[in-house]
Amino acid sequence: MLSFKVVKITVGKGKTSEDSQKGEWTRAYYELEAEISDESQLELAKGSLESLLTLWLGGETLSEPEKTQEPWWSPAKIKWEAADGPNGPYERSEDVNSTDFKLMLKDLQAHNGKLRREGFFYWVFTNGSTVGRKLAKR
Repeated sequence: MLSFKVVKITVGKGKTSEDSQKGEWTRAYYELEAEISDESQLELAKGSLESLLTLWLGGETLSEPEKTQEPWWSPAKIKWEAADGPNGPYERSEDVNSTDFKLMLKDLQAHNGKLRREGFFYWVFTNGSTVGRKLAKR
């Protein structure tokens, strides 16, 4: 019987596009690697990496949001910690000193405390200052 433990995950994603005016093809490929401290968080890590790669391939960056998006926040800039709940593992944050956390909380309040974004489901706990997230079911 083989036994193993996943400690790293590598996710890659690419996109090829044509510039019809120049008659040239452009290929972009990004690859991210992450260390996994808790093997039960493998799917969550994969989803986070895939979302980031999708942003990059779409020409978006996490550091410069579009000015038309209000409020804009980056989940990558928020401190998350693993937790277990009655419906399985999730991540939670109480990163009240983070500007992105404050913007996320404001966005959640505008959506009645729940929203889906970039493959994740976010919700506000009843205390109003804790946010949970988990991979959204497809």
